[in-house]
Amino acid sequence: MLDKRYYLSKMSIFDVLTPDDLNELDHISPMTHFNAIPKGSIIQKPDTARDGLFFIKEGKVRLYKTTSDGKQFTVVILGKGNVFGEIDTFSFGTKGFYIETMDQTLICSVPKQAFENFLAERPLLAMKMLTELSKVLKYKDEMLEKLALGDVRDRILHLLLDLSNRFGIEDEGNIRIDLPLTHQDVANMIGATREAVSVILKTLTKSDVIQTGRKTISISPVKVAEILELTYS
Repeated sequence: MLDKRYYLSKMSIFDVLTPDDLNELDHISPMTHFNAIPKGSIIQKPDTARDGLFFIKEGKVRLYKTTSDGKQFTVVILGKGNVFGEIDTFSFGTKGFYIETMDQTLICSVPKQAFENFLAERPLLAMKMLTELSKVLKYKDEMLEKLALGDVRDRILHLLLDLSNRFGIEDEGNIRIDLPLTHQDVANMIGATREAVSVILKTLTKSDVIQTGRKTISISPVKVAEILELTYS
């Protein structure tokens, strides 16, 4: 059984900390969830957000909103090493969102006041936190912009290209997205119906733009980029 210090030391955001710093952080970081949280678990609703920071040790989560007709729009996807939550010094803008695990996920939480005190004495860590915050905000803006443009096909292509860039694995000339994805999962991310997504994924498969398996999707980044370039040129 691996302890928290191991996971904390593997997070790039904490690479400026000394072993003594990690020990101290270990002591102020209660293990909110030690066992893996199953895929599809809602760990936050808009009205249940708690103060504090949450560090993803393993797995991935998505932050999404719902429309009046019940459709879901994914705003940001966070993976291993990412942070979400709110303290006085840093707000990752995650209140008001649903947060759902996309696969088995390990999360460690840090209480608000304890981390504020810890951070105040470590300016290098504060700079790393600012960098992480900037990345998350930029990603959220880009995701929202892409989801606001184009039809369902274009939104699917933007999503798959983004996921392949962030969570992709080389697979015989294509990029396999290292994330279990059903048609309903894709629909939930872009605010579409499963039926519409299934039709488009089938068409993209026939055109050899993507390859699908049991909860897996691989893409040809070149073909996806060509389609999007033609659409917006």
